[in-house]
Amino acid sequence: MNDSSWQPEPVPAGPAYDAQVGPQTRPMPIVPDAAGRDFDDREARDRGVAADGGPLFRAETPPQEPMPSPPPPPSQAPQDASPPPKKRAGRDLRAAIGVGVGLGAVIFASLFIVKAVFVGVIVVAVVVGLWELTSRLQEKKGIKAPLVPLAVGGAAMVIAGYVRGAEGAWVAMALTALAVLVWRMTEPPEDYLKDVTAGVFAAFYVPFLATFVAMLLTADDGPQRVVTFLLLTVVSDTGAYAVGWRFGKTKLAPRISPGKTREGLVGAVAFAMAAGALCMEFLIDDGVWWQGLVLGLAVAVSATLGDLGESMIKRDLGIKDMGTLLPGHGGIMDRLDSLLPTAPVVWLLLAAFVGTG
Repeated sequence: MNDSSWQPEPVPAGPAYDAQVGPQTRPMPIVPDAAGRDFDDREARDRGVAADGGPLFRAETPPQEPMPSPPPPPSQAPQDASPPPKKRAGRDLRAAIGVGVGLGAVIFASLFIVKAVFVGVIVVAVVVGLWELTSRLQEKKGIKAPLVPLAVGGAAMVIAGYVRGAEGAWVAMALTALAVLVWRMTEPPEDYLKDVTAGVFAAFYVPFLATFVAMLLTADDGPQRVVTFLLLTVVSDTGAYAVGWRFGKTKLAPRISPGKTREGLVGAVAFAMAAGALCMEFLIDDGVWWQGLVLGLAVAVSATLGDLGESMIKRDLGIKDMGTLLPGHGGIMDRLDSLLPTAPVVWLLLAAFVGTG
């Protein structure tokens, strides 16, 4: 069957149809489109175009003004074309420098005017450090290390070390530990072992280690020894920060302190050894430059370990700083972290190199 043989079937007459049958059908009613136009041109409609000459079907619609695309999700957001921000220190450097200069002025003034005044500075630092440590232990872990016997015993420990040397420091340490045990007996026995263990640890960690600074002061060149101790520790920390900030890539202990790098440790060792050679040559009586190299290496290692040790404590407690007393630095304990374990190392090496007199 071809197209010429096709004829439409008759359509019965009725109210819904025209009387005339055949290929011509009843005209479609004029229906306006969504834009208000009438499709009154059947031929145009049969050709698939609108009455005004435009396309009838969606696929043939003329290009319209594009709708604004939704913003991409955060993970696919375009990168800012601006250059990446420069590295910045995590603390307020102006406040940190100001506080550091102020502390340095107090320390140097007390060292070279009256030695006993510097011993008082050590006692104040020890008591405040104990207060910060015991407060954080109680706040974060519920550990009640007794502060009163620790503060009194810590002050006595520093003074005993200055007056009677290492023997006096050990006796004061033992008495302080005993006082902690007895003082805690006045409270209920629950958590007694935990509290007294933390108390004995605090007594050793803060005042006992600080006693070696007072023992450094007892030598004839005591002020110079204390300056050497402080200077090497500060130079070690500064070298680690400067080199690590600029060249640090390999993490030293990412689980403890993610900011420390092996490159920073190399910088700490290099800076401290150079400063140690200069200090032993020009500040310490009978000192030799090569002894300063050994001293600087030991200080860099002990200062780094001390910093990591306190970082472990702060991570266990879930805090960033031990306190807020020193703007830009945190608390007293945040400044003593490197100094405390370094003090006995410096005292021991200087005693071996040039004696304790």
